[in-house]
Amino acid sequence: MWIDLPKIKTQKIAIKLKPAAERMVKKSHPWVFDEGIIKQSQKGQPGDLAVVFDSKKNKFLACGLFDPNSPIRIKILQTHKSATINKDWFEQKIQAAYELRKPLLQTNTNSYRLLYGENDGLPGLITDVYDKVAVVKIYSAIWFPYLVDVLPLIQKTTACETMVIRLSRNLMDKQNPGGLHDGQVVFGELKNQDVIFLEHGVRFSANVIHGHKTGHFLDHRNNRKRVGEMAKGKTVLDVFSYSGGFSVHALVGGAQKVTSIDISAQALEMASKNADLNEFSGQHICMAVDAFEGMQQLIDENKTYDLVIIDPPSFAKKASENARALGAYRRLAKLAIQLTAKQGELLLASCSSRVSSDEFFQLNFEELENSRRKFKMMSKSFHDIDHPVNPNFPEGAYLKCAYYSLK
Repeated sequence: MWIDLPKIKTQKIAIKLKPAAERMVKKSHPWVFDEGIIKQSQKGQPGDLAVVFDSKKNKFLACGLFDPNSPIRIKILQTHKSATINKDWFEQKIQAAYELRKPLLQTNTNSYRLLYGENDGLPGLITDVYDKVAVVKIYSAIWFPYLVDVLPLIQKTTACETMVIRLSRNLMDKQNPGGLHDGQVVFGELKNQDVIFLEHGVRFSANVIHGHKTGHFLDHRNNRKRVGEMAKGKTVLDVFSYSGGFSVHALVGGAQKVTSIDISAQALEMASKNADLNEFSGQHICMAVDAFEGMQQLIDENKTYDLVIIDPPSFAKKASENARALGAYRRLAKLAIQLTAKQGELLLASCSSRVSSDEFFQLNFEELENSRRKFKMMSKSFHDIDHPVNPNFPEGAYLKCAYYSLK
């Protein structure tokens, strides 16, 4: 049932670091940048085991996977206490990740993120499960030598019947040492690339071969559930709706009318198909338009909604884009406030890791104050249980969301 997985030999490389880089490793941060390395015993290939030694005591400090193709030259696996990085080590990591997700699997949900890269101690490796299909997304060639051990462990842990490999763009652009290709079925048989799965009882589909990332976005699951619980009898506006996560939960929750806005007509088609997988009686309207333009159009038409959801894609991929991102969030908040009806509710979310939660909540507060409307923050939310945040890796904390009631 398995394809022939690559068998790639690796070697060990002794590494010493500059003081600043060494301090970060001692704090268990999982990244070592190329400029942080001052001594390297030999040239390395992707996936070679880099062993970092304390510059003064010359003792083991950490070990990780070497990546000559990335400015993040070493992705750290283990710090302070030496370990043999083998099948047993990977099994412990994967099992620990699964145990953390178990409470989610006690709900009417069969989709979850099993492995979340650095946050589960496996940098550059993601695994999402949709019903009986596991999708493994690889972001670095460092993982190809270890797939022969890691993939069967993922299959054993999840009891999946099918496994698909997805590759990041940087791995698709060149011949990878694993000889694998994006969307390849490596275990079992895939009868339909659109996999139906449950999210708190609501049905969705994920295209595990061609869909964005692994086929669906799972991180907002708990917020979508809450929107479904809030939506009964209401008019709902879902901006940046993509494949309809919030919209579908609102419809199933009994919304009177849901308007989904997204610039992609293809995404809205997916949203409609996802809605049709479920039973609902409300009206579903789709607007294929730029979000800012669409919101202004609705304002010009004097439209307001009982529940407004603003969940844009990341506006800041790097620090230099932070100011522009904050400006975009301000514009969205200002427009969204105008579209929220009296006694209405507003959800504002951000997935830009470069924008801190404090910055995001503060600018929302300022725009609500400027609107001169009475408001109350109902609650804040962050990552769902299957997207844990490693406290030593602040870059992994990206999702923040706030609920407001407006008079």
